[in-house]
Amino acid sequence: MKNRTSLLAVLLVCGCASVPPGGDATSGKTADSETGQRARAFTDLASAYYMRGQYKVALDELRKAITAENRYGPAYNVYGLIYMELAEDRLAEDNFRRAIELDRNDSEARNNLGWFLCTRGRYDEGLEQFAAALRNPLYPYPERAMANAGLCAEKKGDLALAEANLQKSLKLQPDNANTLLKLAGLRFRQGQLTDAQRLLARHAELAPPTAESLWLGVRVERRLGDRSQEAVYGQQLRKRFPDSDEARRLLAGQYE
Repeated sequence: MKNRTSLLAVLLVCGCASVPPGGDATSGKTADSETGQRARAFTDLASAYYMRGQYKVALDELRKAITAENRYGPAYNVYGLIYMELAEDRLAEDNFRRAIELDRNDSEARNNLGWFLCTRGRYDEGLEQFAAALRNPLYPYPERAMANAGLCAEKKGDLALAEANLQKSLKLQPDNANTLLKLAGLRFRQGQLTDAQRLLARHAELAPPTAESLWLGVRVERRLGDRSQEAVYGQQLRKRFPDSDEARRLLAGQYE
């Protein structure tokens, strides 16, 4: 449940793996047919159940969608998201790729496949998918793929590429709190502490604190030598998120 919660928190603000919005990424002929409309309705239901963590019910709805129209790409995209959450890696990848096979311009499926590959350590393959998503001039959410490419590059250890992509994402969506937080974390890794502090302050203006933001605040202020502000962040972390990994690391003194 913790992994799903963290994924959805990123999904809603930043993108990462993302539910297809109403089946935009399918051919007009399929979408407009009677069977296509039924497939879309079932897929929308499956997406809603997925967001609530009701995977079995979501899978049932997807089976209905595919029975109605087996070439409805967004259904395979949601299949991929569910199997990704269930750690069924082969099924997740196969379904994301099936969605892309049905529509090469399905940038949401490419975004999701890219994130899947990055979380499995296949960074270069993931970055290729984000780049392909961004080559689609009609993709309505390029900031998602840009932000995800930044996070993927950081996982790979390419901090310069990570910064470039996060900055591009923020240029398109400057008030995206989660992207600001990710950039603040990157600045911390780069040793740019005052900039990390500034980005954290901006994040606090836009969104409630998270375990991640408070833990980053603890470590930034600790390095800056502000023990008073460090204690404020630490107290909030223990109070708001006592069962989080970040709180456990704080109590254990594991600051790095």
